Order: sequence, then structure tokens, then C-alpha cells
Amino acid sequence: MLRLALLLSLTTATAAFADVGADIVVLGEVHDNADAHLGQAEMIADLRPTAVVFEMLTAEQAAEADTDRAAIPTLWAGGGWPDYSLYAPIFDALGSARIVGAAAPRADIQAVYADGAAALFGPEAARYGLATALPAEEQAAREQMQFDAHCEAMPRDLMAGMVEIQRYRDAVFARAALDALAAYGPPVAVIAGNGHARTDWGVPAAIRRAAPGVTVTSIAFVEGDADAPFDDTRTIPPAKREDPCASLTSK
Repeated sequence: MLRLALLLSLTTATAAFADVGADIVVLGEVHDNADAHLGQAEMIADLRPTAVVFEMLTAEQAAEADTDRAAIPTLWAGGGWPDYSLYAPIFDALGSARIVGAAAPRADIQAVYADGAAALFGPEAARYGLATALPAEEQAAREQMQFDAHCEAMPRDLMAGMVEIQRYRDAVFARAALDALAAYGPPVAVIAGNGHARTDWGVPAAIRRAAPGVTVTSIAFVEGDADAPFDDTRTIPPAKREDPCASLTSK
């Protein structure tokens, strides 16, 4: 009953949301929460995007998935994401939308850590804000967030590299969304974690910086009160999960 009530409320919310007319809609998620994905599926069914950019698929995987959708579960396996069954409603809702992948290969992530985001991103790094150092206060806040997210189990001096990787990934997602917008027209949807959907320094911020004339809206599916800025939020029941830090902090 709770899930049915959630879907009914989302149906009303998405009908209003589709009228906003944003060129790009970033749909944030809690990765292992089935209700988040049901909500995203409802949004996509109502929005009818021309393309959907996925954080979870590489460009090569997405190209194959776009050609043969029956192959998606196989492509999904081994990617380190929650089980495909949680994401299946999103793919079922795509209709004719093109599938676009924005996941950075592991080798690229390692290169970012070693050489910096701007070096790997290429000539457009400045356009997406990667050629400029973050303000000291923001850098410190983001390093603390990374330290907390990694259960305080990694050395603090590695956190600057983790922030750099996050900045790189946000810019890659933004570029993929803008490329999809240019190729297929509006609206384009982006499926990514809530950390990437935040408006202050996530994908929406990168899009607004790189293409000020493009309209972008961020909506996040959150468990409880939102702890980051979004254009809109939908509250979902918390997923049942084990403490992800338990194995790292137990003696």
C-alpha cells in the first residue's frame, strides 16, 4: 500500500513537473532504493525524453544497449551497481528514448587521481569549471564529505583526489547530457546519484556553467530530509540495508 500511495502521489507530481519545460532534467537517486527507481520511472514516462543519460553505463555499453535492449541485463551485470531488477522499471519506461552512457572507465578515474580532472577532460575543461581550483571552504567541505562517505576509513590526504574525481564525473555527465541535447533535442533526462544531482556543485551547476542558455532542473528522491540543494525533492521510504561501514569499523 505504501508503494502504491507513493506512485499515485508521483503521478500527480510528474504531471505538473513535465510542464516546467526544462531542456535537461536531472533525476537524482539513492542507488539501492527501489522506490527511488519507481519514482524515476514515473518521471520518465511522463516526461517522454528524447534520450536518457545513465551514470551506470559507459558510452560503449549504452551504444550496445540502445541497439539491443534485451542485452541490458547482461551489460549491467558486473558493473558494481545494485541488481538490475531495481533499475528495470526505468528501462521499461524509456519508450523510444535513446540510451546514453556517461560512466567513466576505471582507467580514466585512475588517471584523474594521478593527473587531475582538467588534464583528462581535455580542451573544454575550463568551460566546465575544471581548470579552476575550488574555493578553500568548498574544497574543505567536500573533502570532509568524501571522508564521511568512505566511513572515515581512508587516509584524509586521499580525499582531495576523491573530490577531483567527483568534479570530473559531474563534468562528464554534464557534457554527455549537452551532447544528447544537441543530437536529439529536448528534453533529456539524466539518471544519477543524488550527490551528482545537487544544484550547487553537481551536474546542474556544470551544465549551467558550460551552456548558460540551456534550462536544467534537478529533482532528487531522498530518504528523509534533503541534506543538499535541489530544485525539487521527493521523499521516499528508507531502504532496508546493512550498515555499509560496519565491516570497516568493527574490531
